[in-house]
Amino acid sequence: MNSKGAMGSWPVRAAVGFAIGVAIAAVDNFAFGGEVSPIVIFAMLLAATAIAGALWGGRGWMAAAAMWVCVPAAHIAKHVLGLPDTLHPNSYASILMLAAVTLVVASIGTGVGVSIRRLTVAPDKAPKP
Repeated sequence: MNSKGAMGSWPVRAAVGFAIGVAIAAVDNFAFGGEVSPIVIFAMLLAATAIAGALWGGRGWMAAAAMWVCVPAAHIAKHVLGLPDTLHPNSYASILMLAAVTLVVASIGTGVGVSIRRLTVAPDKAPKP
């Protein structure tokens, strides 16, 4: 097996990110009748993407992207299907703004996680004195 191991392969990172993203979107849309504060969703997304960045370093972007895309995708699906949504106004423009804001949150989280990893994990090839 390669040095990345099974948990470092891209399908695993994508699947883990997607599963966590679905969980965050479920909290966003169904917990307390969908009336969860956006701050809670942003905090969950920030923490989850930071953990992905800390676990996988720069390769964690795939998991973070999978997490991020689930939040606006859930609102797009509800809009297309004509289901009631707590996003007001429930329009494509609002969903696009939500996607932009959550992309920024996910990017910051991933960047923080990657920085934490770089500060705490010893490099593979340390320079010899």
